[in-house]
Amino acid sequence: MPKKTKTVFVCSSCGEDYPRWYGRCENCGEWDTISEFRQPKKSGSSSLRVKGSGSREAVKLSSCKPERIKRRDTGFPEIDRVLGGGLVPGSAVLVGGNPGIGKSTLMLHLASNFTRNELCVLYVTGEESLEQLSLRSKRLGIENAAVNILTETSVERVLDTMEQLKPDVIVVDSIQAVFSEELESAPGSVSQVRECAALLMRYTKQSQAALFLVGHVTKEGAIAGPRVIEHMVDTVLYFEGDSTYQYRILRAIKNRFGPSGEIALLAMSDTGLSEVPNASEFFLMHRDTPQVGTSVVPVLEGSRILVVELQALVNPTHFGLPQRVASGVNPKKLSLLIAVLERYAGISLGDHDIFFNITGGLTVSEPAIDLGIAAAILSSFRNVPIQNGIAFLGEIGLGGEIRPVNGMLPRLKELAGMGFNRCVVPVPKRGSDWKEKKSGIELIICRSVNDITDHIF
Repeated sequence: MPKKTKTVFVCSSCGEDYPRWYGRCENCGEWDTISEFRQPKKSGSSSLRVKGSGSREAVKLSSCKPERIKRRDTGFPEIDRVLGGGLVPGSAVLVGGNPGIGKSTLMLHLASNFTRNELCVLYVTGEESLEQLSLRSKRLGIENAAVNILTETSVERVLDTMEQLKPDVIVVDSIQAVFSEELESAPGSVSQVRECAALLMRYTKQSQAALFLVGHVTKEGAIAGPRVIEHMVDTVLYFEGDSTYQYRILRAIKNRFGPSGEIALLAMSDTGLSEVPNASEFFLMHRDTPQVGTSVVPVLEGSRILVVELQALVNPTHFGLPQRVASGVNPKKLSLLIAVLERYAGISLGDHDIFFNITGGLTVSEPAIDLGIAAAILSSFRNVPIQNGIAFLGEIGLGGEIRPVNGMLPRLKELAGMGFNRCVVPVPKRGSDWKEKKSGIELIICRSVNDITDHIF
């Protein structure tokens, strides 16, 4: 007698299972994300293709000896740094980004670079034909690369090819296009994405082959499919930036083999992606001519220090409710700093529209930019540019006080190396290592936001 098909309800945002339909997921709090699907009927073929490693006995942590892993060079030093020093054999990397931002171009570039190191590369595509890949490879100048191309969407056939070819690096573009023949749901559904990713990762963990999974993103910017995939993989990379602009930012959201938060700045051209060696020069647009409402702040992205330019525009409002528009920073942080300026800097912004932007499309969440945001707003409100060569570094509290942030000394040294001669900073604590002699830059000490205008205009 055939077994009945079990129907379950799964949240497409976080992957939580439910016995019946709910309007709101209790795990992640999202609405209308729970959908119905039938659990797969296991026939014993596909799930047994990749055999388990067998039972092992528990061992003491003290007896575990770390093995020295030889990382693989991607051909892009920037991407190697984002990955923590290179690609780790047996790791799974999930790459997400908006349509047309350059995910497939980057994967084809990396596949070509790996073949130069005498590695066997398998590029699986379910969205493009061989002719389309050939045209792209000619445009990128890598048409002679020894990359094995497989246009297939069945994960069972992909696994058969992997077992025959024994590749060192596998690229699947995209995971939403691959499906399992044992599941009745459509490709890209919750069950298909989760099952196919699990089968591919199980093979790579046993064969020590590195796996790249390309994932689509939703209109909210998150990778489509259950969030459980992001927990399954070792590294999650996000493409940031607008596809209409030249520059792209590749950010490591999660990395088990290196620090998360690292970014790589890439430039898109007719011949593909290339690295931008000096990222700070890209984010600084108008260094020689001071502009009203513009300030400069050194921010810490992973282990890298970027000197970015902040812009603010303050105009009298023509409507009853003033606008507060923020790009690159949390709008709530902007509203908080506006309230502090009104309370402790002696200015009234209740009848002004305020627009804020971080140049280059960068998104910053650390509190080190608080002082720079306040200075840009003050400069635009008074319609007076900030003196040339001045940067800002500090966190602003609710009492209007300015506090130091972590990594003050390397940030100040980066400013000095970029040619800045002065920086507005908070009062150094006792025993601080970022004194003026060590940093090589003149420090302008300010205790509160009320002291800023005395030094910058």
